[in-house]
Amino acid sequence: MIKELSILTQTEDQVDFAGYEAKFKALADQKRLQIMYELTQRGSVCVCDLVNIVDMPQSKLSYHLKILLDAGLISRETKGTWSYYELNHSEVNRLLSPELCCIFRKNDDRPSGCCS
Repeated sequence: MIKELSILTQTEDQVDFAGYEAKFKALADQKRLQIMYELTQRGSVCVCDLVNIVDMPQSKLSYHLKILLDAGLISRETKGTWSYYELNHSEVNRLLSPELCCIFRKNDDRPSGCCS
């Protein structure tokens, strides 16, 4: 199982490839992408409603939500007996930003301001 992840500050000598691997593995599933899409469209959603929205039994939904949570791609807030899930926009934006692509560019090939 994927453990709680945090991407470390990147230096030339230290890049958290395991953290990126876990995040991209979490993204590499059609159902999890659908869950993320619905959270993007609807904001904070109760798990009781998400079951019907994505048409999935709660046991399977919980499995996918745990993977997304462990990867830091969504967040959970408990209100009473219900859990509400929301997309972690800052993490998703960071993964889709130039920060990641700069890891795979030589220092001489980086545009000015890249990964500063």
